Amino acid sequence: MKVVKLLLALVLLNTSLFAQSADSIFLRKIYDEALVNGKAYQNLNYLCKQIGPRLSGSAQAQKAVDWTKKLMESYGFDRVYLQEVLVPHWVRGEKEVGKILLGKKDIEVPIAALGGSVATPKQGLTAEIIELQSLAELKTLGEDKIKGKIIFFNRAFDAKPIETGTSYGMAGDQRRAGASEAAKYGALGVIVRSLTHAIDDYPHTGAMNYEANGTKIPAAAISTKGANELSRLLKLKSAEPVKFFFKQNCETLPDVLSYNVIGELKGTTTPDEIITIGGHLDSWDLAEGAHDDGTGVMQSVEVLRILKSLGYQPKHTIRAVLFMNEENGLRGGQKYAEIAKITGEKHIAAMESDAGGFTPRGFGIDAPTDLFKKIKGDWEKLFEPYQTDRLTLGGGGADIGPLKTASPGIVLIGFKPDSQRYFDIHHTPNDVFENVNRRELELGAAAMTSLIYLIDHNGLKN
Repeated sequence: MKVVKLLLALVLLNTSLFAQSADSIFLRKIYDEALVNGKAYQNLNYLCKQIGPRLSGSAQAQKAVDWTKKLMESYGFDRVYLQEVLVPHWVRGEKEVGKILLGKKDIEVPIAALGGSVATPKQGLTAEIIELQSLAELKTLGEDKIKGKIIFFNRAFDAKPIETGTSYGMAGDQRRAGASEAAKYGALGVIVRSLTHAIDDYPHTGAMNYEANGTKIPAAAISTKGANELSRLLKLKSAEPVKFFFKQNCETLPDVLSYNVIGELKGTTTPDEIITIGGHLDSWDLAEGAHDDGTGVMQSVEVLRILKSLGYQPKHTIRAVLFMNEENGLRGGQKYAEIAKITGEKHIAAMESDAGGFTPRGFGIDAPTDLFKKIKGDWEKLFEPYQTDRLTLGGGGADIGPLKTASPGIVLIGFKPDSQRYFDIHHTPNDVFENVNRRELELGAAAMTSLIYLIDHNGLKN
C-alpha cells in the first residue's frame, strides 16, 4: 500500500511539474508577443491624441465607443458588440478662476470644479475662507462660525502608506462629501486640497456627491501649491480675514445614451463560463485620460489580441469589456452586472486594470482563502521571472465589483502596477500620452494575459 501511495504521489508530482513547465513556456510566448508585436501603445496613442478627453455623455466619449468597437472588429474577435447604458452628462464650461483676496492684493491660484458640482453665481463667489482638516471639524465649529463662509478642506495625503491608494482612500471623503456636509452648516462653497502627494500647480478634479434633498453648494479642487500658499496666508496674523473668490460655470445636462464596448473569444469547452477583463473607457475632461484609464482599456483589448495571435483556443469565453461612466457614476459596471444577472451568465473570474500603466507588480485577488492559497502556491513562481509575482489576498475594482452579487462565487482580480506615480497625474491636466512608458504598458498587458491564460487553462478550483 505504501508503494502504491508513493507511486501515486510521484505521478501527481510529475504531472504538476509538466503542467508548470508547459505553462511557463506559454507565458514566455505571451511576453514575447507583447514586447515584440504589442499594439497597446499605438492604440493608446490614437485614443489620446485623435479622440482625447472622454467624459461620459460627451461627443468624444461616443467617438471612443465607435473607434474601439471597430478596433476589436479589426482583430477578428469572435464577437464584438455594444451594451446600452444611460449615463450622466456633466459639463465643466468655461475655465475656472480662483483667487486669494488680501486687501488690495489678489493671488490667483489653480482650481478645477469637482465633477458633479453646481456652478457659482455668474459673477463668482466671494467670502471669508476657513481652513479645516476633516469633516468632523464642521460639527466642532458649528453653524455660527461657518455660515456665509467658504470651507477649505486641507487634509494632505498621508506619506506613511507604501501603497499610495491607501492615502487616496484616507483623504477622499473631503472631496466626495465635503460640499454636502459643509452646506448643512450654512457654508457657501467648498475648496478641497488636491488628492496627491505631489506639490505642483495641477488641480485634481474627481467626483463629488450631493445628498438627495440637501443644499447644493459649489465645490472645487485647488492645486497643492495653491493650497499650501492659502494655508500659509491663513496662519499669518492679519487685521482682516482672508477671503477667497472663485468662479465656475459647470452644469448637469439630461442623461445621455452611451455604451459599454465588448469583445470576446468564444470558449471551446465551457463557453457558458465567462472570464472578463476590463477598464473604463470614459475619462475626466481635463486631459487625455492616458493612465486613467486609457492604459487599462488598451491592455484589456490587448489580452484578447495576444491570445488570438498566439492561436490559443480558450476553454472558457474570455471577454474584454470597456466600461462607460466609471468616473462619475459607475453605470457601465452596474449595467454589465445587471444584464449578467438577468440573463443568468456565469462569470468565474473578472479582472480590472484601473491603476495606471506603470510597471506591473502583481495582482490583488478576492477569493476564498483556501483558493487564494492554491493560486498563490501554483502560479506565483511562474510570475517570478517577470517580477510580477506579488499576489495578495483582496482585490477587484469599481466596475467589476457589482459582479460579486450578480455572479456568486466569482473571483475578482485587481491588476496592481507600481503605485508611486499614479496620483501625481490622476484626474489632472497632466494625464497625457507622453507620461506613459511603452515598455511598462506592454509588460502590464503581458502580465494580465498570463493570469487570464492560467485561469482559463487550469481552472479555479481548490
